[in-house]
Amino acid sequence: MKVAGFGFRKGAHVDSLIAALEAAGGGAGVTSVATVVDKADAAAFQALAERLGLPIDAVPVDALPWVAVETQSEKSKAMYGTGSLSEAVALIAAGPSARLLAARALSPDPMATSAL
Repeated sequence: MKVAGFGFRKGAHVDSLIAALEAAGGGAGVTSVATVVDKADAAAFQALAERLGLPIDAVPVDALPWVAVETQSEKSKAMYGTGSLSEAVALIAAGPSARLLAARALSPDPMATSAL
């Protein structure tokens, strides 16, 4: 199972999410897209899942602080209790023995991050 995890700002567009995914290594072999439950209904994220033809994994906020991540964002830590939202949701959605294939990568417009 290969999960693409995402974190993104409120004003992010689907193109920002696609760019973040490409920066993380691309969508080849990805079986689902994941984000935190409070972002899963965002129009851009829904459009991403539809464009890629993939299911959405909505990860509960209370699971995030317990996951070890490679990168650290003070904003993510303050908001979600984890250094990287995209890394944490990818790891949680992929299951207990998951490992990162690609650490958090930022879209050029800096509206989104993705990790595999």
